[in-house]
Amino acid sequence: MIDKTQFEGLTPSQSQAVFHQEGPLQVLAGPGSGKTRVITARIAALVESGVFPYQICAITFTNKAAQEMRQRVEAGGGVRGAWISTFHSFCVRVLRQYADEAGIGKSFTIYDTADQKKCVKEAVKACELDTTNFAPAQMLNALSTLKNKLVSVQAFEADAQDYFSRTLARVYQRYQEILKGHNALDFDDLLVKTAFLLEQNDTVCEALSERFRFLLIDEYQDTNHAQYRIAKRLAAAHGNIMATGDPDQSIYRWRGADIQNILAFEKDWPEAKIVRLEENFRSSAAILKVADSLIAHNRHRKEKTLKPTKPAGRPVKLNGYEDELEEAHAVAAEIQHLVSQGATYNQVALFYRVNAMSRALEEALIQGKIPYQVVRGVEFYNRKEIKDLLAYLKVLVNPEDEVSLLRIINTPARGLGKVTLDKVKALSLRTGGTLYQALGQVEQLDALAKAPKGKILAFYHMMEQFKRDVEGPVAPLAQRVIEEAGLEGLFRHAGEEGQDALDNLEELVNSAARYDQQAEEPGLLDYLQEISLFSDADTYDGSSNRVALMTLHAAKGLEFPHAFILGLEEGILPHERSVESEDDLEEERRLLFVGVTRAEENLNLSYVRYRTVHGQTIRSIPSQFLYELGLGFSGSTGQGRKPSLSGQTRSARRRTAPKQDAPFTDGELVNHAKFGLGRVQKFTDMGDNSIVTVSFNSGMTKNLMLKFAKLEKAQN
Repeated sequence: MIDKTQFEGLTPSQSQAVFHQEGPLQVLAGPGSGKTRVITARIAALVESGVFPYQICAITFTNKAAQEMRQRVEAGGGVRGAWISTFHSFCVRVLRQYADEAGIGKSFTIYDTADQKKCVKEAVKACELDTTNFAPAQMLNALSTLKNKLVSVQAFEADAQDYFSRTLARVYQRYQEILKGHNALDFDDLLVKTAFLLEQNDTVCEALSERFRFLLIDEYQDTNHAQYRIAKRLAAAHGNIMATGDPDQSIYRWRGADIQNILAFEKDWPEAKIVRLEENFRSSAAILKVADSLIAHNRHRKEKTLKPTKPAGRPVKLNGYEDELEEAHAVAAEIQHLVSQGATYNQVALFYRVNAMSRALEEALIQGKIPYQVVRGVEFYNRKEIKDLLAYLKVLVNPEDEVSLLRIINTPARGLGKVTLDKVKALSLRTGGTLYQALGQVEQLDALAKAPKGKILAFYHMMEQFKRDVEGPVAPLAQRVIEEAGLEGLFRHAGEEGQDALDNLEELVNSAARYDQQAEEPGLLDYLQEISLFSDADTYDGSSNRVALMTLHAAKGLEFPHAFILGLEEGILPHERSVESEDDLEEERRLLFVGVTRAEENLNLSYVRYRTVHGQTIRSIPSQFLYELGLGFSGSTGQGRKPSLSGQTRSARRRTAPKQDAPFTDGELVNHAKFGLGRVQKFTDMGDNSIVTVSFNSGMTKNLMLKFAKLEKAQN
């Protein structure tokens, strides 16, 4: 029974979106505008109108967001049967259901970045290339870009003109062959194979379109080309697509997200109804004023204004410090002050652009005895002991996963060296079977001594025993593998490090136990799928009373009463890589906008005069964004170790930096004593701290503070 109280108190614009029925719908949802409530209420409204729950598919971008959406939907009337998941989870379910049509094995493994690099390295070597000149990480990035654009091996090979492209095509081909041989997919393959399945198999597409008559996509601004094609293909037959998002919060261009997908929605769906959610229920008016002032400097956006529903609140604070140590200790002191005034530690978050910035903050928090958590959880799954245990579990559901098999066959050490394993590999090639199958056939190897044969068969029979329990609760199986495979014994007598490893293994078992309790039909394959799609954002624990430290990217979707954004300096925010294109710079501005709008009551911004980067202390340039926040920042650097600007004590001294004529024009040729000849890309007027962006002939692009650069005009 639908709980109709969830429809009470909706704003007029929210009601338009919730009760929209047939046809395409775009919901432009500003931060804090209640978009999750709108999506879940719309699911309830559709069911109330007679739509069957299983005909509804809602897709968002993190497991945590999907879980929250499921809980809200169920709380609103016990609606069960709707698919609510991330894009990648949706694709996994489709590919497992239609594995034969997609040309893959149903029990495929999803390879993480480390496993992908191993396969790319193998592909590079198989193509008789030097891994120094063709670094696996760089090749993997290039392949990921191709896949996100849905460029197949065949299509890329046909268009390859230069030497690098032809070489990349060979590696691409071999890499995909290796994955297929291991019955494995990488993260990009999940999207690519689903998109191609829908576009090339009308029967499958029609079945899924009929099944999902209503498609609701959250965070539409973060979709890449493959996700865009999947959504468009699914909705083509009925047009019932709801795209919810905000162009001003598109921050994943670096991993393929295309802001044009949301900007061009009306072109794709000319009959679409457009609803703007502009009321903000999260942040104070003072915070929203700063956010609006900042994002107005972007050109690629859809015009909207954040309308506060809360009073002005505290003024936004902007502080300058001598270095990152002073910055960190000042932040720690302010946190203690907030707690003394009644705040709790879990109401506070520290945001930064790059992970390296957390070190000084952690040291200051430790000294101040302030509890904290670093939201960077995928590192847990990269620990050796965790990858070892997961490799055992992966082989149980997918024996063809040779990467995982080779990882565990001699972990713990069983005296099975490279020579022995090479003989087993040769047997698998001779028989045409997999490496795992060859383990059970080693009696056929006359060239192998009795002792290694016995060890191999013991390992094989142990794994066969484990395989009997892949259906059912995961935690008991994981515990059994730890004990019987020898992992517990390996670490039991290894001192403090060994105990840490055992604690980590125990935590993985605990996570499996939590999965077992929540899953309707627990199974190892489903559990491995869940954790393989784990992201940093999924690790945040709001229930523990600890200050949260995270990158601005990880902050997406969260909110805190008290937020600090640190490192507002050129080269950090905006990042040094963003200077080469206006599109990248706009994304950096959107990233800061996301950070600003995470704050509910209290926002603190800061920058430093000197920051240690890669072991060297360098003079910092205040971020150009500081001039765009509407705080009257003048660029004054202050004296000694005093803050150059404090929102509390120096608000009366704020003023706009005097404008100055650009000393260089775009495209003008200049000379620098160290970097040589280059052309001016842009001049940014920041008063005394004005910046000129120069693209040098060496290939470097630099942001240079004009008063220190000593640039000379050169003859064209």
